[in-house]
Amino acid sequence: MSEELATQTEALSLENKETILTTKEDFTAKHPLNNKWTLWYTKPQVNKSENWHDLLKPVITFSSVEEFWGIYNSIPPANQLPMKSDYHLFKEGIKPEWEDEQNAKGGKWQYSFGNRREINATINDLWLRGLLSIIGETIEDDEDEVNGIVLNIRKQVIKIGIWTKDCDETKLKTVGERLKKVLKLAEEQRVEFTSHDASNDKNAKPQIVL
Repeated sequence: MSEELATQTEALSLENKETILTTKEDFTAKHPLNNKWTLWYTKPQVNKSENWHDLLKPVITFSSVEEFWGIYNSIPPANQLPMKSDYHLFKEGIKPEWEDEQNAKGGKWQYSFGNRREINATINDLWLRGLLSIIGETIEDDEDEVNGIVLNIRKQVIKIGIWTKDCDETKLKTVGERLKKVLKLAEEQRVEFTSHDASNDKNAKPQIVL
């Protein structure tokens, strides 16, 4: 990871709230979103004394299309994030943690891109498509199941997951089907839904596979 990138990712903090949008005195948001969203960042662990809560930090909250683009264009793209880091975009008031009461009874749809070299060229576009489907609420109809979206950067794989409120299969299929389209997956490429409870068990099987 370059020194410049390290500086960029380390600086992802609510303490630095200014974007090109907030510095324009006459700026007025013309396209408000239905919900407010908070971007979170998990930095790589530097030493073993750091726990999950030390690594996970809120970056900024936004409520309009214009604010989203200002933030998106000001942070490192997906293919430049350091190993073992994550982006999380969740509705305001929901932490990207299993223990959060709005996540506790839910789970996640997830797809893992196993070929790092191949996916590195397209991950920025796929991640952006995922973000837009979340804030634009096109990832579902009226189910109101989706809490957020997560990007995991790992040595062997890159994962994109959609977190949901509960595990009701009748409400979840639409989300899974649309996630496949958002990620431009072929029919034979499978997305899997696993409850957060089951995620603690390495031998647990996915609840739904599409």
